[in-house]
Amino acid sequence: MPKFRSLAILGPTASGKSSLAIKIAKKINGEIIGLDSRQSYRFFEIGTAQPSKEQLKEINHYMIGCFDPYKSINAGENAKLTKKYINKITSKGKIPIVCGGSGLYYRALTKGIFDQSSTNHKIRDRLDKQYQNNGPYELLKKLKKIDPEYSRLIHPNNKKRLVRALEVFEITGKPLSEHFKNQSNSKDYDFYSVLINWNEKFLLNRIEHRVKKMLQDGWLDEVKNLMLNFEIDKIVPLDSLGYRDIIKYHNEEINLQNLEDKIILKTKQFSKKQLKWFKSEDINFTINIDENLESNEIANMIINKFQN
Repeated sequence: MPKFRSLAILGPTASGKSSLAIKIAKKINGEIIGLDSRQSYRFFEIGTAQPSKEQLKEINHYMIGCFDPYKSINAGENAKLTKKYINKITSKGKIPIVCGGSGLYYRALTKGIFDQSSTNHKIRDRLDKQYQNNGPYELLKKLKKIDPEYSRLIHPNNKKRLVRALEVFEITGKPLSEHFKNQSNSKDYDFYSVLINWNEKFLLNRIEHRVKKMLQDGWLDEVKNLMLNFEIDKIVPLDSLGYRDIIKYHNEEINLQNLEDKIILKTKQFSKKQLKWFKSEDINFTINIDENLESNEIANMIINKFQN
């Protein structure tokens, strides 16, 4: 029997986490829980790189494409749902495999959310308006002054986390990074955590390839359908990478080449922030990958570490 009850496969965007998790799940009788703040939304399949319909048929997945686009869910709520599915999978005699790229969601799952995480809607609404009216960089500049450590870990486009960090500071008088440091590890669940760490050159090439493929596979139409069928400004995951840029394309504000270049650049920047975050976590096994490692070999290495 494995020493740890659950396996966590973590890594930046385009690192191949989803396909790797499926390979591992087949070998160890596992089921997969998504740990991604955007893949959990319906109608965002292509742009958030959700597992394909074929992949979802191969292995049971949870927390993928399950929420309405208008629903807001925070890291604490996500952690409660994830633990519920961990218990469900374990009760079936199977191994839970948590898989994703959200460092905050992983931290909430393994360390919990700090007790003083109350919400002040008046403060949040004011910060939201500042973000909408002035763009993200004014708020990011403010965050850098009060919490330089956390400001390095979030992308300017991530309005939810940027606003939340400033809100917490105004409520508690302490930066979010300080609250995180005071958290203790959860004793309820044992995770064996694996960080997928590609050679930087290969990861950046993978990002370029994936963005181009997503655009070819219908990402533009996916966003067009959102624009036609939803109140666009009320969609919670609209700040996901690329979506607002594609809206600009549909509004003829940028051309296709500029769109592709923008998304690739932002995704590369985001992947670096993801890696920074995960490298600040307690990771059991970091697997360094280059193009010479086969996926089956990687899967077997992880299984061997997990089970011994």
